[in-house]
Amino acid sequence: MAHHFANDVPSRLLMWQRVREYAVPPSMIETAAARRASGDWSGACAAARVDIDLDLRAVRNRHGTEVAARLRADLRRLAPDLLRWHMPRGAPDGRLRPGLTLSLARYGSSGATPVQLVVRTPPTWADAGQRMSMALWEGFATGAPRHHPHPHPDRRFRLDLHRHLWDAGRSGDLARRCGADATPPTTPPGRPHPTGGTRPPEVPDRSAGSGASWAVARWAAEAELLFRAEARPRGAFTVRLGARSRAVLELVAPDDSHAPTFRPLREALPPQQVAALPVLPEAAARVLPDLELLRAGLVAADRLHPLVAAALADSGPAPAAVPVPGPGDPHRVECRGEVHRIALRDGVLTAVDHAPSELRREELLVALGGPALPCLRAIDAVHRDPEALPAVRERLRHGDTAGALAVVEGLLGPGAALPDGPLREELESAAARRVDHGLYRSGLVTVHPAAEAAQGVAHADASRRPRLDRRVPHDLRRKLISRARPRTGLMR
Repeated sequence: MAHHFANDVPSRLLMWQRVREYAVPPSMIETAAARRASGDWSGACAAARVDIDLDLRAVRNRHGTEVAARLRADLRRLAPDLLRWHMPRGAPDGRLRPGLTLSLARYGSSGATPVQLVVRTPPTWADAGQRMSMALWEGFATGAPRHHPHPHPDRRFRLDLHRHLWDAGRSGDLARRCGADATPPTTPPGRPHPTGGTRPPEVPDRSAGSGASWAVARWAAEAELLFRAEARPRGAFTVRLGARSRAVLELVAPDDSHAPTFRPLREALPPQQVAALPVLPEAAARVLPDLELLRAGLVAADRLHPLVAAALADSGPAPAAVPVPGPGDPHRVECRGEVHRIALRDGVLTAVDHAPSELRREELLVALGGPALPCLRAIDAVHRDPEALPAVRERLRHGDTAGALAVVEGLLGPGAALPDGPLREELESAAARRVDHGLYRSGLVTVHPAAEAAQGVAHADASRRPRLDRRVPHDLRRKLISRARPRTGLMR
């Protein structure tokens, strides 16, 4: 992967560059595509680390044949690797946003709440493996796992209006929906915008150096689709700009034959009414990360997902060629005044210029407390903290355990015995976190164990705040620190 200076490239694009490198490995894409082509949609989900929490027979008995047939058709068109590619992610590590429920499709129902096909991400403490789960949302009363922090579909992250982000048959619409066929907006603030209206002051301008990747030119068309999907007339909608900032806009048009435009509301609405307005989905509010990476020359089209590359092949210049190192020569170490080689022999990294009897003798001397040979010290250093540790850590962070082990075996050999060090700690931590995810999936542990301990201490002694250490989850620590307390409590 090419290296870029942080001063030249925004950190957000560098994060997405790492995500595209490690989050969805080519082996996952190939396996999922092969199983999907053979009609095995459940096998494709298993290859993409997506757990299935629905039963088609139960859906047919509960909601009828029509809903079950539409659901089965969507599952056959589902590309779970493409869904993982476009899932929302958080900075700075680029992992899946925890505790989300996203709507993929909606189906008619006799009840007031439509049945929805949803995909869920686990909470932060149980996100080992970066696995997702797919289920059927039937309303607030049924179909919601009690141990999930946010089981209801999120209005901000919804993909039922963006089927091209997960439907293999609709992936060709990506270029049109993301604005790849249009030139990047360069309109300065205050001037007429390509949407037909004037840029409101609260809407960020990408050309003004704000660094935000807002797709302002597509907001009117995407808001029109949002109102049609919710069977609402044109009116006000909101766009979330930050944690405590949102733009309240109004979709207007002279009549149905004209393209709609948006403008800021003339009168401010109360917070309760603003919260009830339709929210423009995040996939429509921001520029597609792949499009930004292509235009910035940070990734080649052939390194993208095949369905994405087919839609965005002509959307950016080809990145500069990076010299790829050839097959590595054995490591060379200066040992006893000579240059010795270190290479893989019989699946183990060893000093090839030392006889086996000499190596056994030196290892015995080291066990008795003597100094080690420079070759043995170099081998021990590679086993404890190899140069490829950042790549291994990134793969483990995104759940690619097989890829991480392949890197370790290619560097140290399949028969390597790892001593105590950063590499072994990373592998053991990944294995322990997978146990936490298994407990979460089984429902045996519904919240983080440290959170239960903290709540137990708080109930035992209400006047004493729980001890905050590194085992307490970040969300709970922030909640306990920022909790507002009455002023009368200070007068005791």
